[in-house]
Amino acid sequence: MTATATLTAEAPTAIRPDAPTDNAAALLEALATAPAADRARLRDRTIEAWLPLARHLAHRYSGRGEPTDDLIQTATIGLIKAIDRFDPERGVDFTGYAIPTIIGELKRHFRDRTWSVRVPRRLQELRLSITEANAHLTHTLGRSPTVADIAAHLDLTEEEVLEGLEGARAYTATSLSTPINADGTTALGDTLGSEDHEYEIAETRVALGPALATLDAREQKILTLRFYGNLTQSQIAAQVGISQMHVSRLLTKALGKLRHHLSADNL
Repeated sequence: MTATATLTAEAPTAIRPDAPTDNAAALLEALATAPAADRARLRDRTIEAWLPLARHLAHRYSGRGEPTDDLIQTATIGLIKAIDRFDPERGVDFTGYAIPTIIGELKRHFRDRTWSVRVPRRLQELRLSITEANAHLTHTLGRSPTVADIAAHLDLTEEEVLEGLEGARAYTATSLSTPINADGTTALGDTLGSEDHEYEIAETRVALGPALATLDAREQKILTLRFYGNLTQSQIAAQVGISQMHVSRLLTKALGKLRHHLSADNL
């Protein structure tokens, strides 16, 4: 029996209820041997005849957040690839070749085009497996499956299932303009912190305490009056009871000690 004959006999039972007709199989056979002048016309007719197969497979993936029209378009692309690449001389019936090709195209669509945040391909495929397992187990168990149920069904560890569920959060993203209060006056983006330049000097402040401890009491007082009290050197001189020139020398000396101490800590 030829591959085409096998196709004609098996196609009605391969996919239900949209099985291709004998005419679709005949068009596929004619396309394989058609002269170049007739190939474009026969190719278009063959694609149209096998579209029920693509639509049926597309509907199997509906309800997962993607418009059905987009899924049908993607499945049709897979069907066209299958028709263009099919070689009946290999002894494989067309449905056995086309179905994996179309499903592969659908899975690539979900994997490559519907993720808000890029995650490793392994996690993208794991999410699809978990989604399918969840739907199957919900039906067979009559309840929502646990992580352990899904892990046993997929022959994975619970940690791998949890990793897949965590990665699935990247499938969709929430807009920063989404309202988060009842009257809609506050958006999600309003809750994000702004850049805090104080962090840039946080380490310096931490190191400054031990450095100040190396100064004597008078040097500490002069620095405090100058940089925290914002007094001039003349005003500091009047409070401490020394000359303004002496205050200047003490400030220079104290700052030198701090600079030396801080630079030593950074070595």
